[in-house]
Amino acid sequence: MVSPRFKAVLTSFFMSLSMSCIMSLVVTLYNLGLPEGLLYIWVKAWGFGFMVAFPVVLVISPLIRRLVTLLVG
Repeated sequence: MVSPRFKAVLTSFFMSLSMSCIMSLVVTLYNLGLPEGLLYIWVKAWGFGFMVAFPVVLVISPLIRRLVTLLVG
């Protein structure tokens, strides 16, 4: 098991992993339709998207939490 102190990092990891997976597939299909080699194109886009998404989520999550706290009260 992983230490509870890594909860935020693991949440960010799995959230960015799943969102980059879904969004890269949706955007690939939107832009290209169903091309030959879709799996390769999608996995390549997903890898790049995840490399961007994970650090961005780590940086922006605390800011978003603060914003939500301000909005909720």
